[in-house]
This record gives sequence, structure tokens and C-alpha cells, in this order.
Amino acid sequence: MFLKRVVIEKDGKSHTYWALTQSVRTARGPRHRTVAYLGELVPAERQGWVELRRVLDRTPPTSGWLFGDPHAVTEPVPVRVEVEVRGVHVGEIRDFGDVYIGWLLWRTLQLDTLLAAQIPAGREAVAWPVVAAILALARFCEPSSELHIADTWFRRTALGALLGVPPDAVNTDRLYRGLDALLPHKAAIERHLKDRFATMFDATYDLILYDVTSTYFEGAMPKNPQAQRGHSRDKRFDCKQVCIALLVTREGLPFGYEVFAGNRNDVTTLEEIVETVERKHGAANRLWVVDRGIASEDNLAFLRARSATYVVGTPKDQLKPFERHLVDQADWTTVEPGVEVKLLPGPEGTETFVLCRSRERREKERAIHERFARRIEAGLTTLATRLRRARKDQERAKVERQIGRLLERNSRAAGLFAIQVEDAPVGERPGLRVTWTKRAAWAAWAAASEGHYLLRTNLVGWTPHDLWKTYIQLTQAEAAFRTYKSELAVRPIWHQLQHRAQAHILFSFLAYALWKTLEQWMARSGLGDAPRPVLEELARLKLVEVRLPTSTGRVLSLWCVSQPDQGQRILLARLGIELPQRLGEPRWVQTVERNVV
Repeated sequence: MFLKRVVIEKDGKSHTYWALTQSVRTARGPRHRTVAYLGELVPAERQGWVELRRVLDRTPPTSGWLFGDPHAVTEPVPVRVEVEVRGVHVGEIRDFGDVYIGWLLWRTLQLDTLLAAQIPAGREAVAWPVVAAILALARFCEPSSELHIADTWFRRTALGALLGVPPDAVNTDRLYRGLDALLPHKAAIERHLKDRFATMFDATYDLILYDVTSTYFEGAMPKNPQAQRGHSRDKRFDCKQVCIALLVTREGLPFGYEVFAGNRNDVTTLEEIVETVERKHGAANRLWVVDRGIASEDNLAFLRARSATYVVGTPKDQLKPFERHLVDQADWTTVEPGVEVKLLPGPEGTETFVLCRSRERREKERAIHERFARRIEAGLTTLATRLRRARKDQERAKVERQIGRLLERNSRAAGLFAIQVEDAPVGERPGLRVTWTKRAAWAAWAAASEGHYLLRTNLVGWTPHDLWKTYIQLTQAEAAFRTYKSELAVRPIWHQLQHRAQAHILFSFLAYALWKTLEQWMARSGLGDAPRPVLEELARLKLVEVRLPTSTGRVLSLWCVSQPDQGQRILLARLGIELPQRLGEPRWVQTVERNVV
């Protein structure tokens, strides 16, 4: 329940009444039911309600207001006033720097303007565009649950002062309804961000980086048909999940995404994504860059049929037809230190294959093969010793299962070993014996192919350097997923309903748009491309309430921004940000604390 303000115009005057109101669920959705009319409340009565709320919720007196500040006096403050210096003290202190940066980014992307136009104002106490800003900035600054936002985060930050929202107006019910209010506008948000990125950063959309990841749920998810078990990139095969397909520009700026069922194979998503992009942004000859898990023959034929071009990775086994080119030292082009590429014609003449080799990748793959080979050999040696010492016969099927599990755990080197399980020779203790040999052909192929990978494209006339550089930009999509999961905490999802889970992903997408905007902002200011240290540094800036007892017997309250130190001043100057000295206007407070020493 909450207190609802009711304003009635009568005889040319405004009268404010209060009603005790309960939010109830109905067949048509949440509705407000009036429990009791309280009429016009005098200050003492208002303070009584505030005290009742504090006792029932067990919250400190400074945790928020039911009526705005119960001590606030609306009369203007004179320009000059006499202050009793000995009584000056600090009131509340709120986190300011990180939410202020987030709020600037939100307005820079003009998301406030977009949502105000998309969601007309109704009878809600806090406009839904404002609730959306709260949810997105919370995900950007300190990702957590809606309960944490309402009970902790919002109350200790200055976001309420920036948005004009009192702490008591933010509760879990309003935040959940804010999720519901924004989800229908996903397409409009994507179009808006695409246009804003083009305006702000000259982003182009002739090249699209596309990749798929997954994020898992906590709980059984009986009411979310998209929550299914599938290939988990998070190694949480015990949990249901959904797949997220992300579209980004060559700079990594996000402009679209789709959510698929958790058991959806990556390769089946491309056609739907291409058709969605063409429906939203028009059909055009775009260059698609996708990973090898999506680049099936059917998908490539689909792209060619739509006059689209592509640069894609290929599975490792497609290197085999090009085996003789791996050791041939002719025609290699160095594209960067330690990386060389070679262009090879496709068998049908419609494609070009790009054979690549990397010194660092070769060393890494060689170390992986050696490590897994040692593990397999050690495991086989232990198993063979145990079988020789066994006091009773072992089941052949059980031994073969043990070998199968050993090879599965070390699959990168499993092909090196030819393993036989056979009866012990005549003259030895009866039982099973395990023997193995190493396949010389597999070892030779592994040594030749280590550090090599293969790309394919239908582009014509591009240099080896440009083709390789274009594919490597796919790391922007991979970096986006790392940011989603680490910095913005898109996983795990706790929402049980499908539309709430989708809204959670939408707000993570908005937070990532803010993240990339700050990253671009920093890069152009020579501050690198790691937003988190900048946010943590500026988060030390606080909004402080300073209370000044005056000679009139009343207290003057000012909300002041703490002064940045030298390092913070340099950061703000490089970013071109000028902090306000204070927020809001000075106001009178009725109570005076006289127990000042």
C-alpha cells in the first residue's frame, strides 16, 4: 500500500488530499484500490504517517519521504541570510558521479526524448520513461535485482534528485511494471539507436558483425517456453537458458538483437536475423561477418541469393583440402607482426579462401595438444597398472567406458591415441590389458595445422589484409558478450515470466549502448577504452546535503556536489564534463537542532 496524492481544483484554488491506496492484481492487470480517504493532512499528521512507515518497514528516518521532504517549506529563500556558523552540519550523503555520467549518456543518446514520445503520460505517479531511465542506469552503474534497486541502490544515489523522483516512489512493483511498459518499444529503440550512432559517431551499417551467445536462468522456468536446455557457453548445463543474437557495427556499437529459445542451434538463426534486419532497415547489399558456428553451406547460399556478401570462419576440418598450402612458404602476406595470410581460389570459382597462420596461435595450440596428450597417457598408464594388479576380472564394457570418459575430457588430443582393450597374454594373470600406440599421421597433421585457420568470402578485389582485418572485427561482438556478462551482469536471469526475461535483456542492451557510448567518448578523448575504471573513479564524487542554521531560528538546506580531486578534474576535463556545484534550490527546513557543541 502507498499514499496517493489527489489534487482537486475548486473555486480557482488547488486542494491536495491524500488517499491510502492498495495495488491489486485483476484480470485486466494491476489496479489501484482506495482503502481510505485521509483528506488534507496537516504537517503533524504527515509526520505521523512517515513515522508509521519507518516503524513498519524498519527503515531509517532518512530513507525517503512519503510526501516529499516532510520538513520542507515552500516559501522562497532570500539572497542573503545570516548563518550560525557553529551549527553548520552535513545531512545526507549520496553517490553522485557514476549516476551523473549515466544520466548524461542517457540524455546524449536522447533516449529520454524518444521514450517520452513513445509512451504518452497517463495517471502513473512516476512517468514510465523515468522508470526506464532508473532501470537502465542501475544496470549500467551497479547491476542487480529490482529489489536491490528499490531498497538500496536508488536510495543511496543522487539519481532521485537528478530525475525529481523521491525515494519512496521507487518500489519493486513500479520497477516491474516499468519492465512491462518498455518491452513493446524494442523496435523503436533499436531504430533510434541506429540513427543516433550514425549522427554521433558516423557509424555505418554496410558491415554487420553477428554472433550468438547464451545466458542461463535460476529456477525451473515453467512459464517461459523459451527457457530450454542447450549448449551452454557459461558451462551451466544444469540450468535452462535462452540464446541472444547480437548485431553490432564495425566499431562494436549495438543496434539490434533477438532472443531465441535456449535449445536453438546457432546455424538456424541467420536467415531469421537477415530477414529481420531487412524488414527494419531495408534491403541492401550488406557485408556479413559471422563465426564458423553459423556459416553453414545453406546459410552462405541464402546470403548469395540475397546479393549479400560475407566473410566467415570455417570449421577446422575444412583445412584438410589445403594441406599442401600449409607448408608451402610462397605467397604469404604479413598483415601484422606474427600473422600471415594467403589467398586461395575456391573450387567453384565463386569464392575466395583466406588461409591464415598466427605464431601466437600456433604456440597456444601446440601447448594445448601437449597438455591433453600428457593427461591421456597418464590416465591410460594408471588404468593399465590398476588392471594388472586387479584381484578379479574386470568388465570390458566398464573399462571401455572409463577410456571413453578420459578421451572426452581431453578431446583436443584424443585422435593421437589408438587404444586396444584385450585379454591378458597366455602365461600372465588372467584379466584385461590396455595397450596403446600413437598415430603418426595425426601427430603430423596436428603439427602442420597448428596456428592455422581458414576464412571464406565472396568478395572480389579485396586485399588479403582487408579481408583478414574485416573478419578480426568479429572480436567486437565477442567483446560485447563479455561486457554483457561481466560488467552488466546479464546472467543469471531470475525472472520467471518470458516477457520479464525479455525486458531484462532489453535493459541490458540499453546499458550496453550507454557503455559503448562512454567508450567511444573516452577513445576520442585519449582515455583508452575501459569505462569501468573511469566510472569507479568518478563514483567517489558525492552529493552532500549541507544544513545551515540561521538567525531566523530555521535551518537552510542545500544539496552540494563534492569538489573533485586532481585526478578527477583531469578526467572530467578530458571528457568535457562540467559538474554542477549544487542541485536544486536552497530550501527552508522547519526543525532546528540545538544540541550543537
